Amino acid sequence: MKNFIKRHQVLSYYILVFAISWGGILMLIGGPGNIPGTKEQAETLFVPALLVMFAGPFISGILMNFLSDGQEGLRKLLSRLLHWRAEGRWYAMAVFTGPLLVAAVLFGLSLFNQEFLPGIVTTNDKVGLMIFGVAWGLIGGGLLEETGWTGFAVPRLRQRHGILSTGLIVGLLWGIWHFMIAFWASNYLGGADSWTMFVAGFLAFYLLALPAYRVLLVLVYDRTGSLPVIMIMHAFLSASTLIFQPSATGKIAFIWNSVLGIVLWIIVAAVVATNPRYFSAKT
Repeated sequence: MKNFIKRHQVLSYYILVFAISWGGILMLIGGPGNIPGTKEQAETLFVPALLVMFAGPFISGILMNFLSDGQEGLRKLLSRLLHWRAEGRWYAMAVFTGPLLVAAVLFGLSLFNQEFLPGIVTTNDKVGLMIFGVAWGLIGGGLLEETGWTGFAVPRLRQRHGILSTGLIVGLLWGIWHFMIAFWASNYLGGADSWTMFVAGFLAFYLLALPAYRVLLVLVYDRTGSLPVIMIMHAFLSASTLIFQPSATGKIAFIWNSVLGIVLWIIVAAVVATNPRYFSAKT
């Protein structure tokens, strides 16, 4: 087992992530026979299921750093967590990239259809929504997820792959990792929309937009070496999707998630085109 982990560190990491996240959710909901769950079950167990899901990358990141490199691995992880020093432009990018892109897409689409108006515009509890979104993004998406994704997987993949390849690998697995909870809670999250339409919107965000955003995350980490900057960049994407997403689901969700994904890939293509050698380089 130790030899397998040493030879296949990233594979071992993802096996452990999915075992904890997906296995934990299955145990919590009472087995695969309860997928998709009822709306009532999801309302009761959704937050505990999210916490179990977040435990996967967080616990796996800490454990795999230790299993791979012992105490030195934990020291390196702590060093990444405490590496706050970076130029202000990188912090600005971390804070504003996600919110500006999500807001721009939704406000632009709302010019054609008012159903795309961001939730922060239509809700009566703007302060509560913003506090919840930012807090959830910083704790769940930022701290718990990135301790594993960037705290373990990205540095090891960069030893063999360029930024684009690393971003695609981590980004696609990041998207797939969300499948279990989304399919289980589809009756709750999808509301009155058809299951097919809900899945289409889900796939547009998690398999189109997230991989593109992960490429940008890997690029920023490559330039800064700062895990806190990446945590903030991830957190504010998560926060912006919660704060700005329209109340309408189904077709509306599919369209705006698809447009967001296309815009992100256009940005990635532009950055790759202007820095081709950098994107193909290994560390």
